[in-house]
Amino acid sequence: MTEVYNWQIKRNMSYPYEEKHPEWQFAAVFNINRCIACQTCTMACKSTWTFSKGQELMWWNNVETKPYGGYPQFWDIKLLKLLHDAHERQGKTMRWSENGEYSGMTIFEAAAKEKTRNGQSRVLGYLPDDREWLKPNIGEDVGQPDKTKKDRMGFVAEPVRLPEHKSFFFYMQRLCNHCTYPACLAACPRKAIYKREEDGVVLIDQERCRGYRKCVEACPYKKAMYNGQTKISEKCIACYPRLEGRDSHITPDGVPVETRCMASCVGKIRLQGLVRMNGDGSWAKDEENPLYWMVQKEQVALPLYPQFGTEPNIYYIPPRWAPRQYLRQMFGPGVERAIDRYTAPSRELMAILQLFRAQREIIFKFDIKKGPQIYEKQLTLSDGSKKVLVVYNDTAIGYNKEGKECVRVTVEEPIYERPAKHFNSI
Repeated sequence: MTEVYNWQIKRNMSYPYEEKHPEWQFAAVFNINRCIACQTCTMACKSTWTFSKGQELMWWNNVETKPYGGYPQFWDIKLLKLLHDAHERQGKTMRWSENGEYSGMTIFEAAAKEKTRNGQSRVLGYLPDDREWLKPNIGEDVGQPDKTKKDRMGFVAEPVRLPEHKSFFFYMQRLCNHCTYPACLAACPRKAIYKREEDGVVLIDQERCRGYRKCVEACPYKKAMYNGQTKISEKCIACYPRLEGRDSHITPDGVPVETRCMASCVGKIRLQGLVRMNGDGSWAKDEENPLYWMVQKEQVALPLYPQFGTEPNIYYIPPRWAPRQYLRQMFGPGVERAIDRYTAPSRELMAILQLFRAQREIIFKFDIKKGPQIYEKQLTLSDGSKKVLVVYNDTAIGYNKEGKECVRVTVEEPIYERPAKHFNSI
């Protein structure tokens, strides 16, 4: 084990390999508040990459309903319990400090004194039972039991209102996180898994893989999957030909374009990009990059289970209505701040939110052309304080890798009235 720096948990941690980072890192932000669970992203990925024999139960991209959904079933509950039990056995606690530093053990550090059932010693993990892969939509649209107080007649005695709903569910969009410190890479005895130097995409060398399934066991998000026909493991490849701009039909000028799951998103919940990396694994300062602005500057988008220690590169804007304690376990200690900044967004963030899924080309740089004030509204934040949100009809402009303008959208969506010669009915 060597020491590497993980900025998401704000400390050095143990990892089997030495520090090494790509020049650019594939990353994305998902806005959970917008997702309608249409599964268009799921089927776009399925129809492109996993339609062959042996891939019937492979869903590289899936949308599951929290708190009860999961694919494979119970993937996060089982891993959290393994990590919790490891802390108890070793006399340690899983805690976040006030400044956001995680003092507990990661899945790499916990494994140092643990031995899993399959003999994996580099990463704390488990191998899902075959039955857990059978139902990708289990728990869909199932929320917590209704805990709302009612009177003797059965009518609601107190209103349901934000910031938290007592009965809740939300949709969680998942794919391979293309982690900075991948658990699958750390566990592979064949060294068949690697991160691409040009964009940080994590891939499995199909010729070196022998199907030991150590990657399936180690990945805390269970996004490495075993093909029973070919006897090797497979996973999301981030549609890297698109990142390279190699499809002349989609991008004749050769600029990077969004992956299949991103480009097909109906709810416009996704913004994908490439961020420049520093030598220590942190993001290079680039306030013109919309992903940098949301993740590093505004801190409105958070990683999924950062306490695992893999430093995932897929980020989420947390749902406003879910219990904060549940969300803190899932996204770390910055949940209240992230939700408040989404509830009452800054002028820049409001403009950036319009760029979500507005263009197929990857946006490397954004600019804002200021417009007139539209309205203002008083909002209540998580701590009960009030804030006045002022909204302007600004124009958000996105630029591709070549610096050319590829999209221009306004905060207020324009309304077009059909000419009188058309029937205005359905």
